[in-house]
Amino acid sequence: MLNELLDRRYKVTDTLGSGGFGQTYIAEDTKLPGSPRCVVKHLKPSSNDPFTLQVARRLFDSEAQTLQQMGTHPQIPQLLAFF
Repeated sequence: MLNELLDRRYKVTDTLGSGGFGQTYIAEDTKLPGSPRCVVKHLKPSSNDPFTLQVARRLFDSEAQTLQQMGTHPQIPQLLAFF
């Protein structure tokens, strides 16, 4: 996924970490001046079991909705996009 351009906007530059339901990457927002860095979270469950996929997707969606509802705060990540 390194150097890949996601959503024609976010250029993945480095791997940040991984967990049970996905991986996180450092990316550059190529559509903003100065290409500020951001974090991209990629849903990638460790199992292809249908139940696990369903739970992972639900948790991923729930996290995005919660971040969107929280708005902006210096202690909380800001949701920039969901795709």
